[in-house]
Parts: sequence; C-alpha cells; structure tokens
Amino acid sequence: MSLDVVDLRNFYAQPLGTVARRFVGRGVRSRWVDTRGLRLLGIGYPTPYLGLFREEAERCLAFMPAAQGVVKWPSARPSLTALVEEHELPLPDAEVDRVLLVHALEMSHDAVTLLREVWRVLAAGGRLLAVIPNRRGIWARLDTTPFGQGRPYSRSQITMLLREAWFTPTGWGEALYVPPIARNWFLRSAVAWERAGRTFWPPFAGVHIVEATKEVYRAVPARRERRRLVPALEPVLAPSPGGAARASRDAVFRRD
Repeated sequence: MSLDVVDLRNFYAQPLGTVARRFVGRGVRSRWVDTRGLRLLGIGYPTPYLGLFREEAERCLAFMPAAQGVVKWPSARPSLTALVEEHELPLPDAEVDRVLLVHALEMSHDAVTLLREVWRVLAAGGRLLAVIPNRRGIWARLDTTPFGQGRPYSRSQITMLLREAWFTPTGWGEALYVPPIARNWFLRSAVAWERAGRTFWPPFAGVHIVEATKEVYRAVPARRERRRLVPALEPVLAPSPGGAARASRDAVFRRD
C-alpha cells in the first residue's frame, strides 16, 4: 500500500522530518557534487531533496506515482511535478542524466519493473541514486515515519535487485543513525547521534543511499526460434469420378 502524499508532506513539515531531510540530504549531495548542465529526474517523493539541485541542473522534474498522489513543487514557481504511472514514465528513451529515487522502491509493488523503466529513460552513462530503508535500522521497525512503511532492504538484497534491473552499484552511503524520536529536547542532540552512529554502529543506519550506473552493454538471453512443425504430405493418386467403371470395362475388352 502506497503512502498518501499528504502524509509525506506533513512528515517533512515536522521537526523530525526536518532532521531526516538534513541528514539524508547531506548523503545525497555528497554523491552528486556537481550537476551543472544535467537533466535530473526524481521519482517517488523526492521534492525535499530536489531543491539541492534545482538552481544548478539544466532541468529538474519530479514524478509522483498515481497511487500516492501529487503536490505542487516548487510552491512559488511554475510546477515541476507530474502524476505518473511508475511503470510507464512519460519520457522518451535516454532522456535524463540522473534519477533520484526517494520513497519509491520500498513502496513499489514491482520494484524490478520500476527500475527497468528508470533504465530506459536514463542516458548512456546515466546514474541512479536511491534512498532505501535499511532493514536493520530502527527507522524501518517503527511505522511512525515514512521510512517505516513498505519493504526495507539489506545491502545484498539491493545489489541483487539492481543487477536484475541492469544496474551496477558503484557507491554506498548511510544516514539516519539518530533514533526517530519526535521530541524537541532529543532532536537537539541529533548531530551527536549521527556522528556516533557512523563510528560505533554503521550497519544500523536508518537508510541506505546507493548509487548505481546504467549497464549499456547488458547480456540479453538468446531466444530459440520456434519452428512450426508441418506434417510431410506425400502425393496420392486418387481416381477420378467414373474411373473405376472405365478401368473395369477396359479389362473386359482386353480379355475378349
């Protein structure tokens, strides 16, 4: 079941959502340091993080799944968002240079098909960056935040998923070591929690931030050509109408 776009918007408007956006945004930005002149697409609910690139990239769009709903973004400018079917993106082949997936893979009913559609719209050498809940992290165990919804993944599961969809993982990062406790007094120590988590319990981050490249020369399984079996027909002499009577009469004349 997909999250409602109103719930996602409300989460990021709260103090805990602000903290999540801050730390996840750092991880996203560290992977894509320079996007000048690039065409960038976000899928899922990427708008809290697309603002990092909007003024820098040549083009910046946000596609939100129909089951989730859509909100206008940016609020004070012409909208750059669209409501789409996640398995039929309204873009031609090889149209974008970067794709950012946030609140997308864990909510998708068919993650492989979604990733293959991303593969289709990415240009040769394009990169995918996905923010995915970590199944070991505490954020995935509590359903009070969007990161606790849907299906979380381990590193090995993400690797298998990406390879099945014709991507090669090239970089890993983590974020959200701070526990998802929505108390102002606790959130004031969020930076200390995040630093300590990177040092003492790195496998238990709240989210994975994985970068992958498009495999342009991928292996395609060969298909055997189906041969249509046609029965071999041998010619057979069939007597014409009245032929038997004529043959019998000729035999009588020969005897005479």
